[in-house]
Amino acid sequence: MHNRGKRWHERGNAMAETAVVLPVVLVLTFALVNFAIAGYASVAAANAANYGARAGSVAQQGAAAVAASAAHSALSKTMVGEYQVAASGGGRPGSQVTVAVHWEAPNFIGSMLSLLGGGGEVKFQGSARSTFRQEGW
Repeated sequence: MHNRGKRWHERGNAMAETAVVLPVVLVLTFALVNFAIAGYASVAAANAANYGARAGSVAQQGAAAVAASAAHSALSKTMVGEYQVAASGGGRPGSQVTVAVHWEAPNFIGSMLSLLGGGGEVKFQGSARSTFRQEGW
């Protein structure tokens, strides 16, 4: 009988350790997913800004409109985040075509922390900007 009591004691310790470690592991997992989503949105915005500015720099007319359209087209394939595109410039060879993309990504860990009395609805956000010179021939 003495041996049986020891097993229950060990099981109780394992359960207590799991109760302490499991929430920490879950929070870290959600944090990693959150940062991966934010990183993806940031890279998508930078790629769209580069693609749009490059497309606008080789356009013969309406460089800013072509740049904005190309950036929107690149972002249409993105399934995470919200994006706003602004393009300016162009018009003659040598002038600059600039595309700015502002991005926002959801923060799931913030809403989890609000259940515990902290955090809140904070979104990850940032912007990317790319500039190319208008080509001409």
